[in-house]
Amino acid sequence: MDPKPPSEFEKAGGDDLPLHVEFVEFLRYNKKWWLWPLVIMLALMGLLIMLSQTSLAPFIYTLF
Repeated sequence: MDPKPPSEFEKAGGDDLPLHVEFVEFLRYNKKWWLWPLVIMLALMGLLIMLSQTSLAPFIYTLF
């Protein structure tokens, strides 16, 4: 009995790259340059949220 050939989905998932590397390659390959400001702002907001839970919080609040 012959094994079933792999589907398109199974062929595509062979890189095993980290998610952020794969996303950057997606942006570069598909030339989605308009997404970069969104990605940068989301990363900065995430960093701000993470830092607001540390002892650096009083210094962050003085920026605003």
